[in-house]
Amino acid sequence: MDQINSNPAIKHGWLRAILIIIPFFIVSGIFQAIGLILYGAITGTLDLQNLQNVNMSTGFRLTTQFTGMLGTLLIVWIFARFIDKRKFVDLGFSLKNRGKDIFYGLIAGIVMMGLGTIILQVNGNLTIDSIHFAATSLLQSVFLFIIVSVNEEVLVRGYILPNFMDSMNRYLALVLSSLIFTALHLFNPNVSFLGITNIFLAGILLGIGYIFTKNLWFPLALHFSWNFFQGPIFGFEVSGTDTDTLISQSITGNELLTGGKFGFEGSLLASLLCTAAIILFWYVYKKQDFRLQNA
Repeated sequence: MDQINSNPAIKHGWLRAILIIIPFFIVSGIFQAIGLILYGAITGTLDLQNLQNVNMSTGFRLTTQFTGMLGTLLIVWIFARFIDKRKFVDLGFSLKNRGKDIFYGLIAGIVMMGLGTIILQVNGNLTIDSIHFAATSLLQSVFLFIIVSVNEEVLVRGYILPNFMDSMNRYLALVLSSLIFTALHLFNPNVSFLGITNIFLAGILLGIGYIFTKNLWFPLALHFSWNFFQGPIFGFEVSGTDTDTLISQSITGNELLTGGKFGFEGSLLASLLCTAAIILFWYVYKKQDFRLQNA
């Protein structure tokens, strides 16, 4: 790894991973507040005395998520540069020979969401009510979920996971980073126990490639694909949050199977699909790692 200095300012990687969490919340919160004010100033909808009634449109979320992402990138850059003494790009942004990882991530999200939708429809739990194509809305959603994936992946997989890996076995580091990823979603709307369990499984899946490659393109592509096809395309809530959708659908039946108001992520189907994908990509990246070590 091309480091600015081989000796981090804080010796223990696990400590560096923990120490970034509170500054992340502070800086990201400040930048999201800036985004709220900016959106309100542009649209003329800002009412500081009535924030609970703020317009939760895609445009609003896009603005606040974008400024929040800037805050995340800033705090991670500061920690990488001055605490870890490494270049920001070395967190896993190298594109060399990573086209396959991007392809794997995009296809995995499409396949899992598509399979889940088909199974629910065949089982009679899902009915497609209408299909409404709105190019502007879909384009906004593309940018929104790119930003969401960058925001979470740079922090959790780009900074926290490799620092845990500096202190412990890669699999333990993966579990601990996934627990932190899960904690970031504890206060999502309509959260459920199964939903949180699946967020943890998603954290394992998103990190399974990184522990072998130390590269972010697989989790970035998968995170985007999972969210985008879950919400804007197939019409589920995304971690409990509504989005503008291409397909409007109705869900009925046992929430253990359908996920209920938390969305597909709250279903047993998601549990099974995530587990299968974890096994598949562990095998793929473990085999790739073995080949590289014995080349």
